[in-house]
Amino acid sequence: MKKILFGTFLICSTLIATAQEKNAVIENMIKEANENSQLEVLGHQLMDVIGPRLVGTPQMKQAHDWAVETYGKWGISAENQQYGEWRAWDRGITHIDMVSPRIQSLAGTQLAWSASTGPKGVTAELITLPTVKDSMEFKNWLKNVKGKFVMVSENQITGRPDYNWEEFATPESFEKMKRERDSLTREFFTNMRRTGYTTRNIHEALESAGAAGIVSSYWSKGFGANKIFASRTKKIPTVDIQLEDYGMLYRLVESGNKPKIKIVAESKDLGVAPTFNTIAQIKGSEKPDEYVVLSAHFDSWDGGTGATDNGTGTLVMMEAMRLLKKFYPNPKRTILVGHWGSEEQGLNGSRAFVEDHPEMMDKIQAVFNQDNGTGRVVNLSGAGYLHAYDYLTRWLNAVPKDITKHIKTDFPGSPSGGGSDNASFIAVGAPSFNLSSLNWSYWNYTWHTNLDTYDKIVFDDVRSNAILTAILAYMASEDDTKVSSEKIILPVSERTGRQMEWPTQRSPERKGGLD
Repeated sequence: MKKILFGTFLICSTLIATAQEKNAVIENMIKEANENSQLEVLGHQLMDVIGPRLVGTPQMKQAHDWAVETYGKWGISAENQQYGEWRAWDRGITHIDMVSPRIQSLAGTQLAWSASTGPKGVTAELITLPTVKDSMEFKNWLKNVKGKFVMVSENQITGRPDYNWEEFATPESFEKMKRERDSLTREFFTNMRRTGYTTRNIHEALESAGAAGIVSSYWSKGFGANKIFASRTKKIPTVDIQLEDYGMLYRLVESGNKPKIKIVAESKDLGVAPTFNTIAQIKGSEKPDEYVVLSAHFDSWDGGTGATDNGTGTLVMMEAMRLLKKFYPNPKRTILVGHWGSEEQGLNGSRAFVEDHPEMMDKIQAVFNQDNGTGRVVNLSGAGYLHAYDYLTRWLNAVPKDITKHIKTDFPGSPSGGGSDNASFIAVGAPSFNLSSLNWSYWNYTWHTNLDTYDKIVFDDVRSNAILTAILAYMASEDDTKVSSEKIILPVSERTGRQMEWPTQRSPERKGGLD
């Protein structure tokens, strides 16, 4: 009986000591995150000093090298793993001026991979797309574009977001505006179809017809916000002009004032550049061949500096790794972070990692991905894994209640087929979960816009996410069992009437923009 009691005492003592040790690790990480956060410093270095991280640019490579160096200073092993090549390009000065019928500098920028005008720039008259009855009429009109800048975007009748109309307009005025706007939008796209082209390929036709350049305005439906993506021309410049100036130019054209603008869009075609993922890891001490993966894409579009897409996700994962290394230097499982390249062009970095490391995929304990802005995490789905509730709720239970009280869970949830890098892992059946954030007007104001800059970061929320991620990684690493990756049977689609299928693995683009 004494032996039994002594054995029971030892077991209880061990369990208590283990629990105390776990609590100490978590408490220390929370204290460090709150009292010695590195988020602001990292954010300044990444967004202000390095800037936007468009795949194929020198800034993208600079960011990869900076991350490796930063992890090295923290004692974390890191490297850049090449997975492909991309068209190399470097953004230069953009300056757009109206020179007739009066002088005014305009707000806008050249699109990614735009052809250069050279330092002297190009000056030309502006014209708008015609209203045509069919593709033959448009083909006959094309001779008019020679030597002209062609405005290819829909003219907006208001630059005020809907929420601003709802606050100040009468209900009748608001509804009238929406009807007019919807009618004009329908006619714009109907007319585009009559040309025989789409908004995606008409640029090439205009270039072939001798246009001097393409002028667009992709309004984001927020004050001062425009989406900034890629040029679709090869030898002539493409610029995006903000709604306010684009609308003025459009009205001048339509009223017969024949406005002229001068575009100076200096850029450099640098040939071909290697593309990378930055991979850092803290090696596991007991199960080094099992993995907890932290995930955030590193690249961005370059209208702003990529602060909330996905600079904030990057900061969350870097800060979480710093906390883990400092207070959990010998994890049970290997904790790996992937800073993926070229997510914006189709999840290329994470798809390449999954394709290049098939031996790892069935050894992944969990992937935690963050990629939708600066807000605190408010949604966590089981992503279609049948038993996700069992382990995710167990791990979440260790997170402070002032963080988890904001998080809505959904089990078993459904698998993501795209959208962010968690989908690359889901496609091969690795338990992968998106840490979905509060909106903070992400879609209209910062997602792929000229306003996605450091000042939009809400560091209190980012710090909360770093704490959450560090604790989830710690708990997943410490879990005594390898979690189940059994999938749910997906339901019948209401849209198609057929049973839905689990997403399938897709290969990455490894030679981007080189055709």
